[in-house]
Amino acid sequence: MPGSILGNVVKRVEDPRFITGTGSYLDDKQLDGLVHMVTVRSPVAHGVITEIDTDFAKSMPGVVGIYIHGDLEIADLRGTGGAPRQAAMPVPARDRVRYVGDVVAAVVAETQRQAQDAADQVWVEIDPLPAVADASAATANGAPVIWEEIGTNVVKETDHHPDGDPLADADVVVSATFVNQRLAAVPLENNSALAYPDPETGGLVLWAGTQNIFGHRSGVARALGMDEGLIRGRMPDMGGGFGAKFPVYPQQVLVAALARHLERPVKWIETRSENLTIMTHGRDQIQHVKLGAKHDGTFVGMTVEIDANVGAYPTFGVFLPGLTLRMAPGVYNIPKVSAKARCIATNTTPTHAYRGAGRPEAASLLERVVDMLATELNMDPVQLRRVNFISNDAFPFETATGETYDVGDYAAALDRAVKLAGYEELRAEQAQRREREDRVQIGIGVSAYVEITALARGDWGSVVVDQDGGITALVGTSGHGQGHETAFAQIVAELFKVPIEQVRVVEGDTKLIARGEGTGGSRSLQIGGSVILQAGEGVIDKAKRLFAHLNEVATEDVVVFDNGSVGVAGVPDSGMTWGELSQAAHDADRRPADMEAGLEYATEFESERASFPFGVHICVVEVDTETGDVRVRRHIAVDDCGRIFNRLLVDGQVHGGVAQGVGQALLEHVQYDADANPVTANLVSYLIPGATNVPSVEVDHTETPTPLNPLGAKGIGESGTIGSTPAVQNAVVDALAHLGVQHIDMPASPSRVWTTIQATRRT
Repeated sequence: MPGSILGNVVKRVEDPRFITGTGSYLDDKQLDGLVHMVTVRSPVAHGVITEIDTDFAKSMPGVVGIYIHGDLEIADLRGTGGAPRQAAMPVPARDRVRYVGDVVAAVVAETQRQAQDAADQVWVEIDPLPAVADASAATANGAPVIWEEIGTNVVKETDHHPDGDPLADADVVVSATFVNQRLAAVPLENNSALAYPDPETGGLVLWAGTQNIFGHRSGVARALGMDEGLIRGRMPDMGGGFGAKFPVYPQQVLVAALARHLERPVKWIETRSENLTIMTHGRDQIQHVKLGAKHDGTFVGMTVEIDANVGAYPTFGVFLPGLTLRMAPGVYNIPKVSAKARCIATNTTPTHAYRGAGRPEAASLLERVVDMLATELNMDPVQLRRVNFISNDAFPFETATGETYDVGDYAAALDRAVKLAGYEELRAEQAQRREREDRVQIGIGVSAYVEITALARGDWGSVVVDQDGGITALVGTSGHGQGHETAFAQIVAELFKVPIEQVRVVEGDTKLIARGEGTGGSRSLQIGGSVILQAGEGVIDKAKRLFAHLNEVATEDVVVFDNGSVGVAGVPDSGMTWGELSQAAHDADRRPADMEAGLEYATEFESERASFPFGVHICVVEVDTETGDVRVRRHIAVDDCGRIFNRLLVDGQVHGGVAQGVGQALLEHVQYDADANPVTANLVSYLIPGATNVPSVEVDHTETPTPLNPLGAKGIGESGTIGSTPAVQNAVVDALAHLGVQHIDMPASPSRVWTTIQATRRT
């Protein structure tokens, strides 16, 4: 966009405070009279609470109080996303614990250390019950039932069945079972909350590390039986969320209840070990897939059956398998799809959204089975994808599972990725290594994906011009690392023709912002940006009318000059500054009689439907066939998020997404033992990617603007994860295909790769 700040790289305006250590995180907040809360958590996965002895702990230095179920009036926390109401979470646990980490008591003390010391001395007697950690085991005959009120561990079912057998016309059918393993979010900053009495309203001020402060305010108010208008929700700077900071956690409710009960500030900061155990997990699906095709590779139908482990207290995790089914056809024209999902309760940490939230699972199952079909048909995996893409002239396109894709050019992304990778040269190198029987083989993994973004399609925003000329944009999204302040300020700076430094962006305060849906599902720019755009346009219209009134000119002759003033077209010297106009708007004697005071405008925007970004990733790995070691040599990402407003921000999202995709493909796996005890509760046993695992990502983009919003933007926050995970997994399998390896479940750790190679050689 020539002559515009939009579409150009602009350094992130929020970074200076983060780089210099002057950001304000929740644990930085210190208040007079502040006390600290630590929770006592169940050490067993399933059992009946018979005794909680707090006498000695209450006598310890600094202890203010210890609270168990019934001491505070807290309603059970209900799940979201269609979770069964019978499986609501008591806070603290009432009579039974259902996973390791279930909150049993809350300890409050003058310091965090005193609270922790006292928590260690609370004696909890629990009679163990049989526990189950695996979805398959939880549906077996005789499995312990987690919720007797429901009577079964299958807590929700979703299905889609077309007329007729989707595979009836297939010449070739490939069947497979995949495990999409459980993951931990591991944000840089752990979970947190701070609450204190609000002298202005008689209610509470609640600070929380959350991706949607409005949701937290509502959830806490509901649990405490309060009018949500009496709770001011606030969000500080926050070190990442990845979906796992959407839920309202029992500790956050307890902090609010205790602040109300004690009439003093109460803070809770999660430790890293707590984080890995009690912060919601993601993924955890067993996927049964069949893909049918003609001999020429044309897809005719697919069946998908999913068992999803949703943990002990089913919540939003029950929504995600349905989303996986909805996105199962991916970028391909698959005429018929039969899909079914079961959500299964176990004695594990509840599942919730994790970067991509249902869509990476869909891309993984589809792209793996497509590669397996390519092997069966002896076709190049790139060619098989190309012949089955939805054609450009078919959009808007309704899939076999009922989604309406807005716009796409999948072949352009594939062609770009193939060219950047030097695909033919890579295949030639691979053939040479195989012929020489090299110890280290290379694999080339391809992944074509489409995802759904902006499921929450509406939001509120306003733009206010201050009397000093500063411009404030307020919006219901919440930034926690993505660069919202920069992106939104770019939109305002472009509209008002002012330096970006003149714009301030406000998120995460329920007193200043009317409503909001927060940040998740890659919605912020396309929804939050669009509402800011429209609010800014409303202010400009008001400013033009005001200038015309003051200067007795026609409104249609008034323009915004490139120097950031408002005046008569063709007469630059006629301009008034934004500050001067704002002052006039506050003066009843100067503004029109029917004009409200102030130079501001608030509005709402709602998209007609969700948008569908897409892309192609190609990963090149080297696999040591003697040790099973896997190294990512190159990763090429070509993503299409519609119109790009700041390539720096977009590429940063891709980089982070690819790192997490590599993490799932090669390293990460939350594991439990047979008694549902977590065995990966620290960063020694739970492995995350680092600089040695992730190469410098080669990023490029195509741009197909969506017609669904005035910016033409689609989401990018999760695309990197969705595209990269199957590309890496496919690359590992491809490196070993000549040895007869057909599939390796994630994570493709050295031991798993080595074991697979040995088993193949023995057969």
